[in-house]
Amino acid sequence: MAGRFAPHSAPRSAPRTAVPHQAAAPAADALTREWTPPGPFDLRLVVGPLRRGPVDPTYRLTGDGTAWRASRTPTGPGTLRLTARGGRIEAAAWGPGAPWLLDRLPTLLGATDDPDAFRPRHRLLALTRHSRPGLRLLRTGLVMESLIPSILEQKVTTDEAYRAWRLLVRKYGTPAPGPTDHAAFTALGLHVMPDARTWSLIPSWEWHRAGVDAKRSGTILRAVRVARRLEEAAAMELPEAMARLELIPGIGPWTSAETLQRSNGAADAVTVGDLHLPGIVGHALAGNRDADDEEMLALLAPYEGQRHRATRLILLSGHTPARRAPRMTPGDIARL
Repeated sequence: MAGRFAPHSAPRSAPRTAVPHQAAAPAADALTREWTPPGPFDLRLVVGPLRRGPVDPTYRLTGDGTAWRASRTPTGPGTLRLTARGGRIEAAAWGPGAPWLLDRLPTLLGATDDPDAFRPRHRLLALTRHSRPGLRLLRTGLVMESLIPSILEQKVTTDEAYRAWRLLVRKYGTPAPGPTDHAAFTALGLHVMPDARTWSLIPSWEWHRAGVDAKRSGTILRAVRVARRLEEAAAMELPEAMARLELIPGIGPWTSAETLQRSNGAADAVTVGDLHLPGIVGHALAGNRDADDEEMLALLAPYEGQRHRATRLILLSGHTPARRAPRMTPGDIARL
């Protein structure tokens, strides 16, 4: 089973990058757009699932609440800056992918999500939804940028996975486009992840140095060979999308759910096969911290169609069982 649960759903606040307020650089050389959400909206909650660790080279949240995201879009690399101001979202984008990013801005931020479809059957979920009205499920429309880090997170600690993602993206990715004449932007150190061909050319010893075993690197190599076919899953309904991803040996229900929660905004993509999540759900909904996947799915059955949203609310509630065993010991194959 996987040695982690979805990091974006953790109840504690994500750390912010120590960048001064002027990180929101002038957008004179950028394309811009504004969007007004149809209801309550919490930018940090919505885009938080994109973050892969406190120093993710593809994502930053600065001290003034501005979110930066570097992506490899179908039209090329792009950088997106998002700021919440006066009930609006102000967006600026740079690079060849800028028009694509701005065109999909409402979809990214949950415009196609329907929070009202969720009907809480437990008091805990009702209270959490009331206290977090700005939660919407994002939809990036990009499969590989969520699939590859999800594969890296299979059966290891989050720290190990975050380190591997950070090292590989910084070494083989490209510096993100943006206002490079502004020191605050440069200090962010944003990188766009490698393209499929570059992933496929990473030598075996570099995977080893990043702490990635042959099983996970092999899964990534198989996936990038058919990257175009996997990207088509972003436009599929959840069962078909999961089936498409799981055709790749090494990609199972855990990995496909973690991917499609982000790429497709899949409200029902419940993460099974996780080391911690069944116990968290069992503890929150039935007082049973020893629940397994079967019991978790039974408890979530009343929320069919919205089971991922239900688990996010549970994690955001902070109602998690106290740790009673040592944390999973990180491995370091790079030293072998």
